[in-house]
Amino acid sequence: MLGTIVNALAIVIGGVLGVLLKKSIGEGYKDTIMKAIGLGVLIIGFKEALATGNVLLLMIAVIIGSLVGEALELEKRLQGLGDFIQRRMGSSESTFTKGFVTASVVYCVGALAIIGSLQSGLMGDHTTLFTKSILDGISSIIFASTLGIGVAFSAVPVFLYQGAITLLAGVVEPLMTDAVVQEISAIGGLLIIGIGFNILEIKKFPVANMLPAIIVPVIAGVLGFL
Repeated sequence: MLGTIVNALAIVIGGVLGVLLKKSIGEGYKDTIMKAIGLGVLIIGFKEALATGNVLLLMIAVIIGSLVGEALELEKRLQGLGDFIQRRMGSSESTFTKGFVTASVVYCVGALAIIGSLQSGLMGDHTTLFTKSILDGISSIIFASTLGIGVAFSAVPVFLYQGAITLLAGVVEPLMTDAVVQEISAIGGLLIIGIGFNILEIKKFPVANMLPAIIVPVIAGVLGFL
């Protein structure tokens, strides 16, 4: 669990530093930074999504995942969690929940989260998660400088998600073939593209409702389709 703990702490520290930095940034600069973040997130998303080896599976996974997520109201529940934390913190930031949801999805859906957690649980090798910690820590400074302290609280779902994979590594490792991880990463990239559009306010995508899509490649792998 060491890698996951370090990763969560990096997000918290980066988020706090970003909030401190936020106070010294003018509104005009914040708007420019947000647009730059949105464009950067889009690039990351497209890079990951285009790595798919099965476009049809990608489409089917997102459709099925969206239907399941819509039925479970995941977007509403995740936003509700963000609102709950905000109330408990007594924060009045208008971007608190947006920062929490955005950062939670971005930090959880990448391949590094899965691969690093498996390595940590199976071999005690935390190198990948330490690397992810550096990346997440730096990006959380940037996110929090415009979206606020909600970004720091994304450390909670990151800790729970990666921690669960680490603890269950022996069970899930046989299911995580290279092909499965590749498609999960591609689906994650597609969700990150949705986050990019949300940040740029081009089109609102209920990205959290699409999260169950990342389970579809695992099922496809078990059934022999991957």
